[in-house]
Parts: sequence; structure tokens; C-alpha cells
Amino acid sequence: MPKNILSRVRSRALTRHHKIAMAGVATLGAAALGFSAVPSSASTTTTEAAPAAAVAFSSEKISSQQIKGVEAGVADQLTASIKAQQLAKQQAEATKKAAAEAAKKAAAEAAQKKAEQERKAKEAASRAAERAKLKKAAAKKAAKKTYPNNLDGWIRESLDVMKKHGIPGSYDGIKRNIMRESSGNPNAINNWDINAINGVPSKGLLQVIPPTFEAYHVPGTSWNIYDPVANITAACNYAADKYGSMDNVNSAY
Repeated sequence: MPKNILSRVRSRALTRHHKIAMAGVATLGAAALGFSAVPSSASTTTTEAAPAAAVAFSSEKISSQQIKGVEAGVADQLTASIKAQQLAKQQAEATKKAAAEAAKKAAAEAAQKKAEQERKAKEAASRAAERAKLKKAAAKKAAKKTYPNNLDGWIRESLDVMKKHGIPGSYDGIKRNIMRESSGNPNAINNWDINAINGVPSKGLLQVIPPTFEAYHVPGTSWNIYDPVANITAACNYAADKYGSMDNVNSAY
């Protein structure tokens, strides 16, 4: 019986309680053997051996219970460890998922913010372009040369228009011919010469007939034959084509 107890105990790691139990069993076994070896009556040997066996059985029962308790504790610890690992895994996955969602949200917000900034920048550029356009128009309007509404102003404005279109002529040459043809009256009309007889009377400052005015009209001027600037530039354009310049005209042309 003591031999079996030792064999079972050695099959597992010995705890402090196991060692105490084994020591007790060994002591009782040794005592049982000592009593058996003493030459005495049969009753004495029988009486002492029975308690030893009982004690050995009790020690074996205690050791088995202790081992089962250890096994149960190990199993509980293993189960708790597995659960802890599963919980840690779940927490890690949840953290990873939350981080991914946060990154996705941050990316979406960044994209939205960038789009908003681009929209504002585009609108600002559009407004700046519009302001520049208006400023340019205002500057052009402010820089536009103004002329007095009289013979001097009409001749000077006509000379500027002629210059843009490469039409020759001088202030003196134009004024000299105007004074001869209409005396400076922009609404003058000749109703007695050959042109009038033919139904196309001469009109305006330089007495231009309608077909000539239409043929030599200068872009940017009025189509009204009585308009001073339009009449002068058309007449000078015609004179440049026929005589080289209005300066070369000294009579009816």
C-alpha cells in the first residue's frame, strides 16, 4: 500500500501538501514493519498492522483529492487564460476597426475640406478676374480722350481715328476744306449742284454724297452722314484714295 502511494505521487509535480502526506505515510509504514518484526504474540502483530493500513489508505485518499484540486485549479487557470486571450483579441480587433473608421472619417473630412478650399479659391479667382476686368474698363474709360463738341473737337477726334486706320491728313488741310465746303455747318446740304440734280445731294461738313460716304465709311464711326466725325473721316478716306490726302484738295472734289 505505501508503494502504490509513492508511485502515484511521483507521476505529478509534488506540492508541499503532497510531500507532507508522503512523509506521514512513510513513517507509518516504517512503524508497521517494526511492530511486525518484534517476536511477540499473534494478537499483538495483528492489532498494530490494521491501523497502519488505515492510515495509509487515508493518506492515499487525501493525496488523490489534493491532485484533483490541483487539476481543477489548472483547468480553471487555463480557461481563464483562454478567455483573457480571446478578450484581448476582441479588444485589439475593436481598436483596429475603430482606428480604421477614424482614419476613413479623417480622410473624408480632409477631402471635403480640400474641395471646399478649391471652390473658395476658384470663386476668389473669378471675383478677382471680374474686378480686374472692371478696373481695366474703368481705366480705359477714364483714359479715353474727350473732345469738345465743336469744329475744333470734331477735327481732332477725326485725326485720331484716321491715325488708327492709317489715313493721311492734317488739321489745317481738313479745316481749310471744311470752311470752303460748309462753313463748318455739320447739317449743310447742297440742293443745287449736279449731284443734287442727279438726286444725290452733297451733305455734311465736307459735302460728301451718300454713295461715297457708304463706300469710304471708316469703322468705329457713325453711319449717320451728318455726324461730324463720320463725315470728316469718310471724306478724308476718299480724298486719300483719289488725291493722296485731303491736304491735296483745294476745290470741289
